[in-house]
Amino acid sequence: MKLKPLSDRVVIAQSEAENKTDGGILLPDSAKEKPQRGKVVAVGPGKMLDDGSWSKLSVKKGDEVYYGKYAGTEVEIGLKKYVIVKESDILAVIE
Repeated sequence: MKLKPLSDRVVIAQSEAENKTDGGILLPDSAKEKPQRGKVVAVGPGKMLDDGSWSKLSVKKGDEVYYGKYAGTEVEIGLKKYVIVKESDILAVIE
C-alpha cells in the first residue's frame, strides 16, 4: 500500500525511539519518548493559493526533518510507522 498525501501534507517515516540515554542507561519500551525526527517519504502537490495556482512545498522526498511532538496523524502500514503532517508542522530540515 502506498500513501499519497493531499494538498500541503507530508508523509514522514518515523525514526526509531532511542534505546538508551546519553549516560548509557537502557530504557524500557514504556519509558521511550515518541520520536520527533524522520525521513520524508512522500509530499503532496502543495497548497492552493487564492488565484488557483499551487505553491510548491519546501521539503522533498528524502529530506530528514524534525517535526512537532504532537503534530500530525500516526499511521502504521505493516511494521512501519508513519506520521502525516502539514508542512507548517515541520520545524527544521537536517542538512
